[in-house]
Amino acid sequence: MKNSFFSRFTPKEPKFFPLLKQLSEILTESAHLLEESLTHDSPAERADYYQRIKAKEREGDEQAHRIFDELGTTFITPFDREDIHDLASSIDDVIDGINSSAKRINIYNPRPIGSSGKELASLITQEALCLSEAMDQLEDFRKDPSKLRGCCTRLHDLENQADDVYELFITHLFEEEKDSIELIKIKEIMHELEKTTDSAERVGKILRNLIVKYA
Repeated sequence: MKNSFFSRFTPKEPKFFPLLKQLSEILTESAHLLEESLTHDSPAERADYYQRIKAKEREGDEQAHRIFDELGTTFITPFDREDIHDLASSIDDVIDGINSSAKRINIYNPRPIGSSGKELASLITQEALCLSEAMDQLEDFRKDPSKLRGCCTRLHDLENQADDVYELFITHLFEEEKDSIELIKIKEIMHELEKTTDSAERVGKILRNLIVKYA
């Protein structure tokens, strides 16, 4: 569609940029809530944060479906429909990962989350902020893709940091934790946090593909 003769002269519908930006803001709010939740250890506080994050997850689902609905009714889109769909879906996946992490913390109610868990939550927040910045660059990146490319590089670096934090934590966990039930709880939570950083980096890969296709 983007290379057809008529699409070169037909104005592209710009509404997808603010819609994607709004989705990234929901992600950022969710990430901040998750990071903040790890400073609270009581079951009641964990349950409260989970409910707040769960509400954001539902808001993210609604926003993603709003984008999908617009794709079905818009004649000319700024990128290929599947690219916009993949971008919205992948951002929503990060929000889902945050919700899943908070859910496990609430259900398992482990001992206080240590510094490694808090560091992973901080990295998720940094990735969310990076994605929000990337959405600001999306409309005009064809003119200068360097800023968007820089966001992708930062996402990759943050995910690598998360891998290092997770691997070191797991090594120490099996060496030091003597309570097998507690070991299972915290391993599940840390794995979900690490998976969420992977989800954010996948958004970066989609953005890199956009740069290759359109810049």
